[in-house]
Amino acid sequence: MSEAVGGEAGDPIRVLVADDQTLLRDSLRVLFGSTPGFEMVAEAGTGREAVRLAVTERPDVVVMDVRMPDIDGIEATEKVCAAAPGIRVLMLTTFDLDEYVYGALRAGASGFLLKEAGASELVSAVRVVASGEALLAPTVTRRLIAAFTAQARPARGFHKRLAGITDRERQVLELIGRGLSNTEIARHLTLSLATVKTHIGRLLTKLQARDRAQLVVVAYETGLIVVER
Repeated sequence: MSEAVGGEAGDPIRVLVADDQTLLRDSLRVLFGSTPGFEMVAEAGTGREAVRLAVTERPDVVVMDVRMPDIDGIEATEKVCAAAPGIRVLMLTTFDLDEYVYGALRAGASGFLLKEAGASELVSAVRVVASGEALLAPTVTRRLIAAFTAQARPARGFHKRLAGITDRERQVLELIGRGLSNTEIARHLTLSLATVKTHIGRLLTKLQARDRAQLVVVAYETGLIVVER
């Protein structure tokens, strides 16, 4: 990961990198330290160190490895999000670690990216997460859905957590859970992009979700999405 990608105007995005591999930390330090629009504020080699530095340095985004010594990336994410809700966590995973996706989303992670991603993709992902959006790599989303089909879930129908949302909001929530983008949702429901964003904003408020990734969790936990096996 050595390709620098231009940042956007305004304050730099402050990044903390947490990974137990020194080589990867070094690469990411160079990447975010040399890319306009970013500031590398700290790096951690263990989960506990990541939590401590996140609380003291207050980065905008923590790029967190799922598998960390001391405490794993999921527990570290939960602690970071509890101590500093404004910090976003982008988790790095590999194909054989995708079973951790659900736990990390519940812990408060705002996105997932595969470790094989290139520099430009990682930079773009951090920008997306820093802006308050959620990011799930398509392959991770598919595996997430597959994992849920193997678990017991509530039957489709009424769930008290969804009692306050409208039928249209329920449709939008289901499509979010299926991995559709705002543009795809607008096309599917024949709505304007602005209207879709309004519905998503209301869903975030009504369901007390911190971001789009949390809406994915709600869609599955409430049984709104049922994938036939």
